[in-house]
Amino acid sequence: MRRLCLIALLSAIAGAIVPGPVLADDVLKLAIGQRGNWENSVSELGQDAGFFRRHGVTLELLYTEGGGQTQQAVISGSVDIGIGVGTYGVIGAFGKGAPVRVIGNSMVGARDLYWYVPAASPVMSIKEAEGRSIAYSTTGSSTDLVVRGFQRVFNVKLKPVAAGSPASAFTQTMSGQIDIGWASPPFGVEAATSGRTRIIGRGSDVPDFADQSVRVMIANAGSLSRKSDAIGRYMDAYRETVAWLYSDLAALDAYAKWAGVTPALAKQVRDEFYPRANLEPDRIHGLDSLSQEAVGLKFLAAPLRPEQIVTLVQNKQAEKVP
Repeated sequence: MRRLCLIALLSAIAGAIVPGPVLADDVLKLAIGQRGNWENSVSELGQDAGFFRRHGVTLELLYTEGGGQTQQAVISGSVDIGIGVGTYGVIGAFGKGAPVRVIGNSMVGARDLYWYVPAASPVMSIKEAEGRSIAYSTTGSSTDLVVRGFQRVFNVKLKPVAAGSPASAFTQTMSGQIDIGWASPPFGVEAATSGRTRIIGRGSDVPDFADQSVRVMIANAGSLSRKSDAIGRYMDAYRETVAWLYSDLAALDAYAKWAGVTPALAKQVRDEFYPRANLEPDRIHGLDSLSQEAVGLKFLAAPLRPEQIVTLVQNKQAEKVP
């Protein structure tokens, strides 16, 4: 009898300590422009390194040809979050009633973007490019923003062409279909270094963008309402991943493998083109001035009012909402 009681007791204890069902991570769907560049590596490298899992989030990643495609995926609701979207396009879409909200900064300034010509081209600078065709990725993207800025700053009339990704733009430029191509590191750096191409313009040539969030992270308004906690944890993991990318040599190795470049080039790309401060997700700058400029560029009929900008920006840790 004692043996039977002991067996029953042990069985009861075992049943009590058997773990219940493990709760699954929250799944967030992301659209990200231009796979390969440093800025857009954060989500995938952070997931591979375990940062997002630590916060109970699993990411499904879709890479696009540029910010315009990314924004459309967010507006349609096919993804929850879009990364690296041109701010003019976001402001314009929001002003027209699209369900988009800014949840973070992707990139302050445009020093990572550059424009180039084949080595044999007679064009030596953007100032000399009057009437030439010039590539950008997609309408409303940060490359679209910079090309418009070139025309304003250098007082030249260009022929902008939506050329898609850096690889697509490179093919079209080197085959003579487009006069001036665009790229962002690491793509095309080797071609410029070896003399196959010549860089004639950079995003930093447009001084207005130096302290503005030219690309932002956006969420679908419905997704943000339904998944606010998960998106908040995503942002926490994103911040941790950014810190890791700038503090651990293992992160450089991970990026080099992911982008298919050498560790030395990975370090050059990070240090020369992407200062950490420019990638801080809570550094949301310049939306008021960008809103004013968006009117002149016909993205908006009238500038966003202060209360509209407050509605647009949904980031409680933002440095400021200008």
